[in-house]
Amino acid sequence: MGWFTSTLTSSIGKKLIMSLAGLFLTIFLVVHLSINLTLLRNDGGRWFSAAAGFMSTNYVIKVFEIILFLGFILHMIYGVIIQIMNWMSRPKRYKIVHYSQTSFFSKFMIHTAVIITVFLVIHLMNFYFVKLHVTDPPDGITDRHDFYGMVMALFHNQTYVIIYVCFILFLAFHLSHAFQSAFQTLGLEHNKYTPFIKAVGLIYSIVIGLGFSLIPVLIYFFY
Repeated sequence: MGWFTSTLTSSIGKKLIMSLAGLFLTIFLVVHLSINLTLLRNDGGRWFSAAAGFMSTNYVIKVFEIILFLGFILHMIYGVIIQIMNWMSRPKRYKIVHYSQTSFFSKFMIHTAVIITVFLVIHLMNFYFVKLHVTDPPDGITDRHDFYGMVMALFHNQTYVIIYVCFILFLAFHLSHAFQSAFQTLGLEHNKYTPFIKAVGLIYSIVIGLGFSLIPVLIYFFY
């Protein structure tokens, strides 16, 4: 047990936990996007409401919901700890920054992570906290479980759509490096398949970014 605890609290252990939590969140994003795509069906929200109702009432899903929150919290906490450790290991800033040594995205991972956290809080306030009676629903919505109505109301608000798309772009930037970094931490780094992992990570970040961005734009202009 002592070996296990010391491993998890070590620098490598922290990176491992952050990577596993991050990969779990990438799977959740695929599921979340799949559900959101049903918003584009011209069925008055029947499919989306059914999916949202299932997600909010199924006890198994509720367990995964708790795991999801824990995963995000662990990912965020260990990400901050690792970043602080990196800063402390290099107390003196170099006068000349060699940008070629690391990618643009890796240099600003902590910054995009903070932006994503702000977005998540806003997102929860507009949906999850409404259900819990913590925040008020959008104007015109009286049923706190009418997630379809909430989405349509918010996605017909030009300011909200612009802010939402901007946040999603930051998420895509974060994912483009995080995907590769997670597999690297897990030891899956080799000249043969690292380029493949990079390509998959890039495609994944583009699909997630475009998918989540196009939904509010299409709803705003065509629904």
